[in-house]
Amino acid sequence: MPRSTNQKLKLLCLSRILWERTDEDHPMTVAQLISALEEWDIKAERKSIYDDMEALRVFGLDVQNRKGKDPGWFLGERPFQLAELKLLVDAVQSSRFITQRKSSDLIGKLESLASGWQARQLQRQVYVDRRAKSMNESVYYSIDKLHAAIAGRRSVSFKYFEYNVKKERVFRREGKRYDVSPAGLIWDSESYYLVGYDHRHKEMRHYRVDRMAELAMTCLPLEGVEEDFDIAAYAKKYFGMFSGREGQVTLRCKNTLVGVVLDRFGQEVILVPDGESHFTVTIPAVVSPQFLGWVFGLGDGVEIKGPEWAANMMKVQLEALARQYQKQKPVMPPPEE
Repeated sequence: MPRSTNQKLKLLCLSRILWERTDEDHPMTVAQLISALEEWDIKAERKSIYDDMEALRVFGLDVQNRKGKDPGWFLGERPFQLAELKLLVDAVQSSRFITQRKSSDLIGKLESLASGWQARQLQRQVYVDRRAKSMNESVYYSIDKLHAAIAGRRSVSFKYFEYNVKKERVFRREGKRYDVSPAGLIWDSESYYLVGYDHRHKEMRHYRVDRMAELAMTCLPLEGVEEDFDIAAYAKKYFGMFSGREGQVTLRCKNTLVGVVLDRFGQEVILVPDGESHFTVTIPAVVSPQFLGWVFGLGDGVEIKGPEWAANMMKVQLEALARQYQKQKPVMPPPEE
């Protein structure tokens, strides 16, 4: 049989065919494999296909041959199982810090890790959740640059902005740059935050990565970041990464909220029984409006016992809300039918 110029690509093409066109539910017969190779102008005989499959198996591909009902060759084990790819697709699609366009690009790359048949199942997942996405396309590359700075122990410089009601960027500090020694990244409330030592304020602070512009890694080494800085402990103290007054806060909770407390503060917190139906827990926290909102959301199941300034902050917050809604005339709900 005359050899075509593409004959040397035979094993590579077979590998690609198996990867893209087969899985356990969609095997290909020898005849189908030969026909697929002809698309690359590659000639093959039945016996050579068996030898090639053995070569691919020795190389490390999980090439399987099923006989009996629905026979054929297919690629078995892959780096990611279909269920794992679905999980990754869902994570990408639901992540607010990734723009819609970047989400589509990433999902397309994840689809290439499955067979064409399996990829169709992933495509159906793309539109499951249409939650709000970031408007900052550069966040994807900013995260990579920040990881490089952390690994290289280098400071970073950036501009920081917010959005106005016209969805326009408004830079803080009149556009002056922030100089920060990065300690680590936190993913909280579906946003990425950089935690680092602010050179201007001489303290640890955090910044939303999707609010950074013109991010650059400098040649300056880190400063103000201790070797044993515990970024996990830092994250636990903040609710929604909002700032406030920090302290050791004692909460008195109903026993039915043990799971809620452990989910929020971790398994290592100490729960002290307080009567038959309550317990107390003391945790390091930054008392911000978001922290108070979390406590409020649990109703009479949680009470701030101390320190006194934290309990007073809750009182002031509740009084301010009450005054705000007292201005509105009460509207009676419609009668039940």
